[in-house]
Amino acid sequence: MREDIIRTKIIEIEESIKLVKEHLPENVEEFIALGLVKDGIYKRIEFAIENVLDICAIINTDLELGIPVSDEDIVDNLVRNRILSKKMGRTIKEMKGFRNFLVHRYGKVDEHIAFENIKDGMKDFLKFIEEVKNFLSRYRSEK
Repeated sequence: MREDIIRTKIIEIEESIKLVKEHLPENVEEFIALGLVKDGIYKRIEFAIENVLDICAIINTDLELGIPVSDEDIVDNLVRNRILSKKMGRTIKEMKGFRNFLVHRYGKVDEHIAFENIKDGMKDFLKFIEEVKNFLSRYRSEK
């Protein structure tokens, strides 16, 4: 298991979330007025989600859980093998959808929805990190 890479990616997620929290205003009106800072928040969220997906892919590959066709297959493999909870599996799929929305900008971004997703989603990153760290502890003790 490439635990060192996973731990580095966890640190990157934590750093991104810290930066977002430091710059995320209390209300959507202030968020909309942020300009380039808002774009930076979007990029940091995108980067954090990419790290979540990377961690999932590393675990899937290193445990040889199957050859996935998509990120959803990877997440399903981790849930099926009780590495992640079902709820976390659904959350990661939602994160991926939000990331795709930000990356591809399907039309104009609805700043109100984006703000709420970011504000409410901060805790999901921390829950993901907790589940991965718990898995790594179990994995180490089983070796």
